[in-house]
Amino acid sequence: MSEHAASWSRRRFLKGALQTSALLAAPQVVSSVALGKDGAVPPSERITLGGLGIGNRGGYDLGCFLNEADVRCLAICDVRRERRERAKKMVDSRYGNSDCKLYIDFRELLAREDLDAVLIATGPNWHVTASIAAARAGKDVYCEKPCTKNIVQSLALAEVFQRTGRVFQGGMQRRSLPHFNYAVELAHTGKLGKLTEVHAQAAGMRTHMSGWLPAQEQPPREEVDWDMYLGPAAWRPYNRAMLDGFNFEKGGGLTGGGILEWGSHCVDLCQWAAGADKTAPVTYEPIVDKRASAYYASGVKLVVRDDGWLNSGSCPARFVGETGWVETGDSGDIFASSPALLAGRGAKVGGYPANNHIRNFLDCVKTRGLPAANHFVTCNTHIACHAVNVCIALNRKLTLDPKTWRFVNDDEANRYRWEAIRDPWRL
Repeated sequence: MSEHAASWSRRRFLKGALQTSALLAAPQVVSSVALGKDGAVPPSERITLGGLGIGNRGGYDLGCFLNEADVRCLAICDVRRERRERAKKMVDSRYGNSDCKLYIDFRELLAREDLDAVLIATGPNWHVTASIAAARAGKDVYCEKPCTKNIVQSLALAEVFQRTGRVFQGGMQRRSLPHFNYAVELAHTGKLGKLTEVHAQAAGMRTHMSGWLPAQEQPPREEVDWDMYLGPAAWRPYNRAMLDGFNFEKGGGLTGGGILEWGSHCVDLCQWAAGADKTAPVTYEPIVDKRASAYYASGVKLVVRDDGWLNSGSCPARFVGETGWVETGDSGDIFASSPALLAGRGAKVGGYPANNHIRNFLDCVKTRGLPAANHFVTCNTHIACHAVNVCIALNRKLTLDPKTWRFVNDDEANRYRWEAIRDPWRL
């Protein structure tokens, strides 16, 4: 039994002991909250949470966590004062107190022994480094995407979470939405016939180098800790635009562009439909007619494209079999080659809410099960995205060895598997 599982067992034991003591010591009164009555969650069953990097997306995720009755957020960390204070106000308002503690350095938050889990919604530059540090500190992790910057980091993420026994959920929340589940089920149950192709939207078919802007006057550390913001990335001078999403380190020295940003969702859905959660495509072909292609060992073809989609909304995916096809996206609509394929679908759910995905994570924190977008899923989805990017950058066919996750006979391609990182942020 893991340390965390044992912790939950001890909590349940203590809860039972408290209830028994209350009965034996009547007429002593124990509050309904302590006993978990009237819908209240007793402290022994709560998941204590810390938040790292709570900006726009992080604020949305934090709101989803705060809506769960068995979550108690205790601490927030952000390198930007305005975001720290905004997140604290959000947490304190939820609980009607001023108890939420603030940090600039995430290592101080991770050192707290009273936290079960952390939400990591920093910029992508920090995702894998902070996730691995959290796992080593004994915390379970919900991490926004893209979760890694290159292939080697993807492998490191999976290895550390497997070794430490921590629970990891990548923020690919479409795995927890009913219309995407339904489309994948059609692929898995053979209702499309033998699967031949899976199609993912790219939201941009190019890669580029990470950004560098002219130097501006650097603010005080209390306002913005610029060195901590850069973290493992190469140093560059302060520029306010880089705090607000200017092309900054979404995929390492070779930034991921739309294929990593959108592929974290769309390629992930294709991986799932192709039954490839434990692997990734093994051969990759550069762009032809605005489409990049890759092939799984099973023979299924992965197509990454921006054009030709139906009115499916953002993040569409299409699964094609020998006898039928299905396509869906954030509109919540499902399109199929035959109306009969849609006979079993449930009510339409539009958009891309994360509440189901966060609930799945919280349930797994308690059961120690594998979440929908666990560390294996996240590792292999990101490997696929990174390999497509390298193929596009080099504009030649590549072969990836699924045993070593190295490109076969291509030293130049293998240099993109990893990047130099600044001390002291070794993985």
